[in-house]
Amino acid sequence: MHGNSALDGVQVQRNLRRKAGLKVMFAAIVFSFAAASHAAAAQSALPLPLATPIVASDAAPDAGLPALSDITAMLRAQFRVAPLESMKIARAVLIEAERQAISPVLLLAVMSVESSFDRHAVSIAGARGLMQVLPAAHPQLIAGTTDLSDPAINVRIGSTILRGYLDQSGGDLDAALVRYSGGGRGYAQRVVLRMQRLDASLRHE
Repeated sequence: MHGNSALDGVQVQRNLRRKAGLKVMFAAIVFSFAAASHAAAAQSALPLPLATPIVASDAAPDAGLPALSDITAMLRAQFRVAPLESMKIARAVLIEAERQAISPVLLLAVMSVESSFDRHAVSIAGARGLMQVLPAAHPQLIAGTTDLSDPAINVRIGSTILRGYLDQSGGDLDAALVRYSGGGRGYAQRVVLRMQRLDASLRHE
């Protein structure tokens, strides 16, 4: 019995350290993104143009945020996403990341785990699109939506859901991701690992 109690104590400590690590990582991501957004706002009060491509020089590379061109190149090279689709996804990610104050790398990681960037993906449960939005679970957000395969619509709804879970969990990334996945075991760890890989890849694009 004593041996089991000791092992349980070690496991609890490991879980606490893991959760603390996720909170620190998320805090750093949010801080970095907020600082970058503030710097961009100081340079210009106008939003990023949607009608013209955004080049790396327009995306404040010194702030450490990925440029639209870098995201597009990564999607094409690593996930074999078509050029036009890559551009639509990258633009949606940057717009919604700014709107929701969420790291674009976090949104990309969720999409990578959820759908491998297949905007037409449909799960057995009926979740749809890049961020696998489940209509039955979010009827108010889905109301009036005609096409969840549209990157702009899907990422807007998915990022809104994730932002809500982050707020409700007090910024606990682990808890928010568990809720987003519907309780999927190991989901949060997969997303965090994917974030690390995508971030490293985007820095080398």
